[in-house]
Amino acid sequence: MLHLQKRALESSLASGTTALTAMICGRSLLVANAGDCRAILLRCGAAVEMSKDHRPCCTKERMRIESLGGYIDDGYLNGQLGVTRALELQLMTLTKDDEFLIIGSDGMWDVFTSQNAVAFAQRRLQEHNDVKLCCKEIIEEAIKRGASDNLTLVIVRFHLEPPPHVVVERSRVRRSISAEGLQNLKFFLEG
Repeated sequence: MLHLQKRALESSLASGTTALTAMICGRSLLVANAGDCRAILLRCGAAVEMSKDHRPCCTKERMRIESLGGYIDDGYLNGQLGVTRALELQLMTLTKDDEFLIIGSDGMWDVFTSQNAVAFAQRRLQEHNDVKLCCKEIIEEAIKRGASDNLTLVIVRFHLEPPPHVVVERSRVRRSISAEGLQNLKFFLEG
């Protein structure tokens, strides 16, 4: 046992962790984050980021680290850790316009933008309204997109019915191309 403890202490200098938790109390949503996991709220069809990634490569985070005497080497804090920070808290009052919260590990956000993730989840839930299946489908899609880090995902629904279909209005701009432009395009495409 002492041998394992000694190895753990020696290796801890080059390891780090992330933590993200969400607590709902009444209409209040509290998110606590340290690291590069992320929580995204879907409100009126738009992604609302409830956490910020604490990665050394982010400019503001790099400046904060350097002002405290640390350094970034090849994207790592003091040459060893890929995440930084202590807990950061975000409090939000939930409204009827909030559909769900996605909590995901860093591997997820390497291949999905926040808006892309909530849109993907919204489409899947509109199709089958099964949160467990939706999580599985998002993880499978992340793997298809080349996610190489760990993948953990939780979706918290705020309504029992599926998310409403959001109709995006198309602009009524008339698009046209001149005969010369059409000829140039044809020439370019045909080689």
